[in-house]
Amino acid sequence: MKRFFQDFRDFISRGNLVEIAVAFVLGAAFGAVVNSFIFDVVMPPIGKLVGNVDFSNLFVVLGPEKYPSAEAARQAGAPAIYYGRFINNFVNFLVIALVMFLLVRMVIRLRKPKEAGAPTTKECPYCKTQIPVGAVRCPHCTSSLV
Repeated sequence: MKRFFQDFRDFISRGNLVEIAVAFVLGAAFGAVVNSFIFDVVMPPIGKLVGNVDFSNLFVVLGPEKYPSAEAARQAGAPAIYYGRFINNFVNFLVIALVMFLLVRMVIRLRKPKEAGAPTTKECPYCKTQIPVGAVRCPHCTSSLV
């Protein structure tokens, strides 16, 4: 039993698991910020531009009943298609996807290996040791390289 807890502690304290946990928490916080940005900053001006539309309140009832708002239809349990919420969530998805794309693109650029410079050594064809590229005679076996 003691070995089990020791193995579990080692598993939990591994770097990758801790990094994943931190990324998950940051992702949740980022999602909350993006949700607020979309619903509180982006969608109201778009709704104003298209005729004072509150996208979260767009819906179609699948029956003869009429409801003043999407919330009233939900409370009544009416079958309806709430496409305004879908539009909000779709815009939210697009913003998150764009930010993730830009972030991954930046990380890939930072990780890109730099090109190696021109080689400064070459192999002597006779003794197989590394010698300077400009050498005309091998300093190890004294063979002429020209």
